Amino acid sequence: METISAIKKRRSVRKFRDDSISKEAILKILDCARFAPTARNVQPWDFIVVTDLETRKRFSSLAVNAPFIKEAPVCIVIICQDTKYYLEDGCAATENLLLAATDLGLSACWVAGDKKEYSQDILNLLSVPPGHKLVSMVALGIADAGSGNILKKDLKQMVHWEKF
Repeated sequence: METISAIKKRRSVRKFRDDSISKEAILKILDCARFAPTARNVQPWDFIVVTDLETRKRFSSLAVNAPFIKEAPVCIVIICQDTKYYLEDGCAATENLLLAATDLGLSACWVAGDKKEYSQDILNLLSVPPGHKLVSMVALGIADAGSGNILKKDLKQMVHWEKF
C-alpha cells in the first residue's frame, strides 16, 4: 500500500473481531512507530503491548469513553519520558502506528491518555516508573463491521493561501 492510500483509508474502529494479531504484525507496527519524528532525536517513547483480557477490561473501566478496548485483542500503550516535547513525539509515534496498522490491513482506535483523569491509574496498573507520561492507548484488531464512509470536510474549506 502506498503512504497516501494508507492515510486516506485509515479510520477509527471501535468494534473488533476476536481474531488474534500475530506478534510479527505487532512488531512491524511498533517498528514503524519508532521511526516517527522526534524533537532533538530524543525518542522518549516506550510501547507496552497488552493482550491480557483482564488488563484490557480494567483499561475499559478506567477510560469510560473507550469500552471497546476490552474487545480489541491488543491494546498498545504509548508512554514517553517526561521530556519537553513528549506529547508531540508520542503523538507522532501514535500516528505512525495507526498508519502501519492500516497498511497491514488491521484496524485501530486512538484513545487519549495525556491529561486524562485515568492517566496515572493506567501507568500504575502497568508498573511504569516515575518520570513517564501516558500519551495514548491504541485498540488494535480486525474490524468487525464494514469500513463505511469517512466523512471529511472538503479541502477548500480549510486551505488558505498566504493569509487566513
